[in-house]
Amino acid sequence: MSSKREDDTLPSMRPATRLVTGGRDPFAQHGYINPPVYHASTLLYRSAEDYLARRGRYKYGRRGTPTSEALSDAIAELEGRACAGVALLPSGLAACSIALMAMLKAGDHVLVTDNVYEPTRILCDGILSRLGISTTYYDPLIGSGIASLFKPNTRAVYLESPGSLSFEIQDVPAIAAAAHAHGAVVLMDNTWASPLYFQPLEKGVDLAIQSGSKYIGGHSDLMLGTISANRTTWPQLIKTVHAMGLCVGPDDMYLGLRGLRTMGVRLAQHYAAGLSIARWLEARPEVLCVLHPALERHPGHAIWQRDYTGASGLFSVIFKPMPQTAVFAFVDALSLFGIGASWGGYESLIIPFDCKAVRTATQWAPGGPTVRLHIGLEAVDDLTADLERGFAAMASAM
Repeated sequence: MSSKREDDTLPSMRPATRLVTGGRDPFAQHGYINPPVYHASTLLYRSAEDYLARRGRYKYGRRGTPTSEALSDAIAELEGRACAGVALLPSGLAACSIALMAMLKAGDHVLVTDNVYEPTRILCDGILSRLGISTTYYDPLIGSGIASLFKPNTRAVYLESPGSLSFEIQDVPAIAAAAHAHGAVVLMDNTWASPLYFQPLEKGVDLAIQSGSKYIGGHSDLMLGTISANRTTWPQLIKTVHAMGLCVGPDDMYLGLRGLRTMGVRLAQHYAAGLSIARWLEARPEVLCVLHPALERHPGHAIWQRDYTGASGLFSVIFKPMPQTAVFAFVDALSLFGIGASWGGYESLIIPFDCKAVRTATQWAPGGPTVRLHIGLEAVDDLTADLERGFAAMASAM
């Protein structure tokens, strides 16, 4: 965890360069390019007076080390000038949970997007409810109309854009403006785009959340969450993180730092390959609709084009009406697409899904069965050939 100094000035470098240079000081490490991995708990002081005054840059292993500082500083540079600090958490869900708990107290009310990550909904309906915090779910397409949902005790709005199953794009600046007009803070799960393709804090968001297990790690071998905060919310956020005793293991922090250095080239490939395959699927006779914000037919395309500089490899497909057995035959016939939920690694993935049971403010009626794909780093031609085999299996099962 780290906090940027008030007089910090970010170099006028492009995001891809910041991914490489952020959080690095080789000559503070004897010229070695990467910082060492500090396995640390106890920190020694030179004198009794130093101990009692807690003099020194670091206080205790879980309160920060040069390893955690390097990762936090690198992410902060990517988030932009509005970022005052970055907290590291042991998972993406931990980041979602702690961000909400840091901003809310008993008696408060929070507005949460209806397309939110299901474990976050479980947190709101379970733990937050038990703590006396009420939740209202809203239509992700509501835009500035969200102003009508505020109550006197509404303290926060929680966004996820796009939704990681149904891919609605929210008008983040409009929602943030409405929230701030009512004295509420704005939190956003930005895992899909990462701050490389969308900088929430520059668009009015107060707390930007990522599952670093996804594109930061990039290799399906890491559990990590991050919360980036502006100057208004950083003090309360870091106070909560410290009070809860939360930290990330040193080897996981190093994997996150190493993954971050190549995220630019990986995401560019995920973006290009994902959009290519989305267009290919859009032309298939079995497909009713492809839910990818970068496609011109997507309902949120204009907002995506206005606010985002790229897209990830994750999107969904709505098939024309068919038996569920035919969808299962399609999925099971694929060899390059693993059946698994935690996307963001180098490999392609697919899952069947149905949002109906996790919608309360909106109705999920897509018009046919649905699957979600994550396009990995394999050759596009090999992936489309694999999908062709899936469609052949689908036809045989009809």
